[in-house]
Amino acid sequence: MSDKNDSGITAIPLTPVIGAEIKNIDLREDLSEGGFEELRKALYSHQVIFFRDQDITVENQKELGKRFGELVAHPNDPGLQGHPEVMIIHADESSKRIAGERWHSDVSCSDEPPMGSILRIFKVPKHGGDTLFASMYAAYEALSEPMRDFLSALTAIHDGAPYYTSVNRKIGRDDGGKEYPKSEHPVIRTHPETGRKGLFVNEIFTSRIIGLEKTESDLLLNFLFNHVKKPEFQCRFHWEENSIAFWDNRCTQHLAMWDYWPEVRSGYRVTVKGDRPF
Repeated sequence: MSDKNDSGITAIPLTPVIGAEIKNIDLREDLSEGGFEELRKALYSHQVIFFRDQDITVENQKELGKRFGELVAHPNDPGLQGHPEVMIIHADESSKRIAGERWHSDVSCSDEPPMGSILRIFKVPKHGGDTLFASMYAAYEALSEPMRDFLSALTAIHDGAPYYTSVNRKIGRDDGGKEYPKSEHPVIRTHPETGRKGLFVNEIFTSRIIGLEKTESDLLLNFLFNHVKKPEFQCRFHWEENSIAFWDNRCTQHLAMWDYWPEVRSGYRVTVKGDRPF
C-alpha cells in the first residue's frame, strides 16, 4: 500500500521493514516546504528512500542534501573537482575495489557520524550492481530482551585507520601518514528524530567493545556483524540510469554488490552532517 499526501508525493514500500520508492516528484524543481516535510517523513519511516529517472545536476543534488543539513566531505576521498563534498563512486575494469563492498554504516568512526547520504548513479552495468540496505531497528528488535538489555549498557570503539589505510594501500594512494577519525559510541543507538533504538556496530569500523576482554569482544561483535546480515532485515535496490538512493545512516547499514566486473558503474554521493550518537 502506498503512502499518499497533499503534495502528490507517493511512497511505495519495498518491504515491510525498510525501503520505499518515491513517486510523483522531480528533484530538478524547487521542493516546497510541504514536499520537503513529506520526504522527511518518508525517510524517517522507511529509513531509505529511492527515486527513479532523476536527471539532476550536481548542484541539484547538493541543494537536496542541504535541505536536511550541512554537507560534509569524506575523510579519505578527495571529492569531485570544485565540489569537495561530492564523493565520486566509480568502478570499471581497472578497479581493484569498490566503495561499500562490506556491510557498514558510513564513517561511523567520526565523533558525529553522517545523518545520511544521497547517491545518484548515472551509469549502470547491463546486469548487477545492486545495493542492499538493512534496518538496524529490525536487527535490534529481533534480539532477545536480555541481549538488548546487556547491549544497552555497552559502548564500542569505531576506528577509521585500519580500513582507510588498507583501501589506500590497495589502490596505491599515499595518504602521507594522515590521521583518521576514531570514536567511542553506544552499541545501541537512539534515533534523535524517531526515538527508536537500533544496533550501531559494523564490521568495517567497529573494532572492540569497551570493558570486555578481547576474546569476549570479538565473539560478541562477530555475532552482531552476522546478525545484521539476515535477509529479513533487508531490501535490495536495482539501479537504473539516474536512480537515487537516500539513506538514513543513523539506523541502516548497506552493502554494494560488485558482480558486474568489468563493466562500469558511476555516480556521485553527497553526505549530510550528523550528530553524536546517544
